[in-house]
Amino acid sequence: MIVPRSRLLWLTAVLVLPSSIIAALAPRTTAFAAAAVGTLVAVAAIDAILAPARLRGVRVVLPTLVRMSKDRKGVLEIRIERERAVPKKIRLGFALPPDLIPDHEEITTDLPTENLIARLDWNCTPKQRGSFMIGTCYVGTASRLGLWDVRTSVNTNCEVRVYPNLLAEKKTAASLLLRHGREGVHLQRQVGQGREFEKLREYVHGDGFDEIHWKATARRGKPITKVFQVERTQEVYVVIDCSRLSARPIGGESILERYLISALLLGIASEQQSDLFGLIAFDDKIQRFVRAKNGKLHYGACRDALYSLKPRLVSPDFGELANFIRVRLRRRALLIFLTELDDPVIAESFERGIRLIARQHLILVNMLKPEGAAPLFTEPAASTDELYERLSGHLRWQKLEETTRRLSRSGMRFHLLNPERPAFDLTKQYRSVKQRQLL
Repeated sequence: MIVPRSRLLWLTAVLVLPSSIIAALAPRTTAFAAAAVGTLVAVAAIDAILAPARLRGVRVVLPTLVRMSKDRKGVLEIRIERERAVPKKIRLGFALPPDLIPDHEEITTDLPTENLIARLDWNCTPKQRGSFMIGTCYVGTASRLGLWDVRTSVNTNCEVRVYPNLLAEKKTAASLLLRHGREGVHLQRQVGQGREFEKLREYVHGDGFDEIHWKATARRGKPITKVFQVERTQEVYVVIDCSRLSARPIGGESILERYLISALLLGIASEQQSDLFGLIAFDDKIQRFVRAKNGKLHYGACRDALYSLKPRLVSPDFGELANFIRVRLRRRALLIFLTELDDPVIAESFERGIRLIARQHLILVNMLKPEGAAPLFTEPAASTDELYERLSGHLRWQKLEETTRRLSRSGMRFHLLNPERPAFDLTKQYRSVKQRQLL
């Protein structure tokens, strides 16, 4: 495809229009005017015929896979390959999805004459989490005489994966994450002596009778004591509800978005504690399942499992979830549920379904605290309308308290997370479980 450039338009305006006027006023100059116009037409036609060859052999190559984070500027690495040292200047544009906002709509760059391969970066900011395809790149350059713009399209087939943005939540939870990092030794108060058997040793003054290994004592003829250690490789699963209630907005994003960020940060915390981390995402069926492991590759697998997760307008099926957990998770594990139980019908369904696995696993149930849900007289009301709002919040808080008591009778612990820092509260709960050896 070729289009005229401003140089051709100016030449046309300067040469053709005056020649036509002069030929009309002075008929003797008609031949000269026709020759001038014909020369311009011939030169423009030859330049147009030769123009497509300028982009012959030019290839634009993008990486097959690019990873970015939501609302954080990312970089597309572009490689331009040529078979010969033309053209010298090139213009690029990409057919980007609406959720990828570039810093510039197009790029114009000078290509090096001594190298047939050029590299450049293009910055863009993703506004939504998910997978996006960049399938076409539009390439343009000027013809040899600069009268035409020659344009073509190149297939790129580049996938952009946009992950949740952990930066803001990571700053709030930094104190908890760094305290248990591996950069040095940190003291941590531990309740109890541990539950995992480590070794046998001779009895020393102060050991309890319940710690004596009586069979080893009989074999050796002297008191032998069992030594325990804190279990490190325990299984921790975050169970994420991605049904209709998780699609509700909070703070400019959906509840599910906050859950995904909290789950990934909890995965970092469990990695620092040498525990095994896994994921389960569900609505009316199981959407994602990542078995508990550890390591950088496993964390990448967890990110890949969650980046494309979207809420669906269906009600959660907790019975199906409980059956899945009973079949797949044989070992006792810490199950941290991220779900919305402010609907009494869903809360009753949750209690009835998850009660089946509460005896085998340690279950923590979490949801974001609804706005305004608080006891009636926590703060004085300034007006009648505010009083009614406080009364509505009190009723929501009362229903959540009833849900807390019902779940507690079934051996499950229910917590309300601060909407501004849910990852901090979730990591703090996990630390408490590890410290008290509840698992």
